[in-house]
Amino acid sequence: MMADLPSTPLLDTVSTPDDLRKLRPDQLRQLADELRTETISAVGTTGGHLGSGLGVVELTTAIHYVFDTPRDRLVWDVGHQCYPHKILTGRRDRIRTLRQGGGLSGFTKRSESEYDPFGAAHSSTSISAALGFAIANKIAGTPGKGIAVIGDGAMSAGMAYEAMNNAEQAGNRLVVILNDNDMSIAPPVGGLSAYLSRIVSSREFLGIRELAKKLARRLPRPFHNAARKTDEFARGMTMGGTLFEELGFYYVGPIDGHNLDHLIPVLENVRDAEEGPILVHVVTKKGKGYAPAEAAADKYHGVQKFDVISGVQTKAPPGPPQYQNVFGAQLVAEAAKDPRICAITAAMPSGTGLDAFAKAYPDRFFDVGIAEQHGVTFAAGLAAQGMRPFCAIYSTFLQRAYDQVVHDVAIQNLPVRFAIDRAGLVGADGATHAGSFDVTYLATLPNFVVMAAADEAELVHMTHTAAQYDTGPIAVRYPRGNGTGVALPEIPQLLEIGKGRVVREGKTVAILSLGTRLEEALKAAETLEAKGLSTTVADLRFAKPLDVDLIRKLLTTHEVAVTIEENSVGGFGAHVLTMASDEGLIDGGLKLRTLRLPDVYQDQDKPEIQYAEAGLDATALVDTVLKALRHNSGGVAEARA
Repeated sequence: MMADLPSTPLLDTVSTPDDLRKLRPDQLRQLADELRTETISAVGTTGGHLGSGLGVVELTTAIHYVFDTPRDRLVWDVGHQCYPHKILTGRRDRIRTLRQGGGLSGFTKRSESEYDPFGAAHSSTSISAALGFAIANKIAGTPGKGIAVIGDGAMSAGMAYEAMNNAEQAGNRLVVILNDNDMSIAPPVGGLSAYLSRIVSSREFLGIRELAKKLARRLPRPFHNAARKTDEFARGMTMGGTLFEELGFYYVGPIDGHNLDHLIPVLENVRDAEEGPILVHVVTKKGKGYAPAEAAADKYHGVQKFDVISGVQTKAPPGPPQYQNVFGAQLVAEAAKDPRICAITAAMPSGTGLDAFAKAYPDRFFDVGIAEQHGVTFAAGLAAQGMRPFCAIYSTFLQRAYDQVVHDVAIQNLPVRFAIDRAGLVGADGATHAGSFDVTYLATLPNFVVMAAADEAELVHMTHTAAQYDTGPIAVRYPRGNGTGVALPEIPQLLEIGKGRVVREGKTVAILSLGTRLEEALKAAETLEAKGLSTTVADLRFAKPLDVDLIRKLLTTHEVAVTIEENSVGGFGAHVLTMASDEGLIDGGLKLRTLRLPDVYQDQDKPEIQYAEAGLDATALVDTVLKALRHNSGGVAEARA
């Protein structure tokens, strides 16, 4: 007798949601299990965001099974939980290219698939976008809903409520699914988290309210309104009403987000509802179904490549300390000497290195949640009352609070200290997380001091300098990852504001570096020296105020000068050009070139590849100098090269 052949995995039969919708409801549990296994395998190969995706496997399956995607527009907030979604929407064959050069983005991306109607990598944008899709379809008279999946952490941002406050016009075309996993990146903070916890703990999943809804569907139509009143009474009795209903949403939940037998019928009812908008409160577990992720403190939010069986992540070889930890340690040291120093972050205590500060000085540490606007103005209030606040926010997230930086800090000249992490290119996270613009958007503001650390020792000095600076707002930017390996100073220096330093003396070429491109500038100087071109390298330290005396000296005593920075056009190089123009230095035939990030959004890749593509490495510096000298009427470079 022949043994039964193993059946084809269901996931192998599903290329798109159209295939998924051909399955029987009793097959969805098996499909979800296979989808979870495939997600774990893929992220084990590439690294990336794992826990958040594992938590929404059943939810992803149910949404695509019930709704008519892509006609119904599904918007994932942040998008880091979208790996299962990508597998179900025609990208399984490329899922092991996640976050690699030329591969799939780690977030949703419009150019990647019609099933990604809206790109997202910053939080709290989903409801606004889904509302836009819903209203557009309503105006055009075409079918299609807007569906937003937003996490409880993202609900701490005011933008989500701004969207909900304007959602009534969408009617039943808007569905918001609140994915409540009691954890974003760090543990949730604030009143909303406590409020959601009270809702969940106040009754069992699908309790009194679900009974009332089922009763209402079975009553004759004339009694429907009375049944709905009964339902409202039951909700009021169990939880005292909800914030979401006050905003005009019909609240459904809480629902067990891993129980497909509950999810499917509830979503079908929501899909077919005549009233709306509707908010479905789904409770999930981050890292669900993978023991190492469930056991980890951060639920394996972001991981390196790992062994699927053991869960052990591939460790990078030991190296210099990470910039964020250098900053955090120095800030703890500063706070030990000054009780006025306090620290603020927006849901990134470990990512900014402030976890150490939180342990040392919990009364002076504030995690405001995903609320950068509030964080900046809160810091301004602290500063106005005589405190010395450090506002530690990633460059790409500080963009979200730019009006507050201008209006609440800069115009009032308040001494808020900005620690700007992830400055420059960031590798696998790609364009959405690159710190490409902060020098440009800060150095244009009156009253601002903008510093850029060339290495981890400089970051120590700059953190100390910022702590002592009470004249106005001051910022220090530094990149993601490890430092260069220089020795950290035992005693930090108090830097003179607006003064740079010369790290290598030369006569023919001057390289003016801002930030961590200094290492590449020194490599380029070695190459140029080998070609007979004596090269000066200066670390300007400050994008604002410029060291005008040093820059003037370099521009007037060298045949060619090149600026280099990890920032877009309009930053350090633009300010040097403006200064040279104002002083008439360009009129004298000065060969001045600026190297900065290109005017494109660069996709994910290894940082060294990204910087080479951007023309911000030693090779590009040498080429720029030689080209400038070849255009010299005296033919200097031709003779020396």
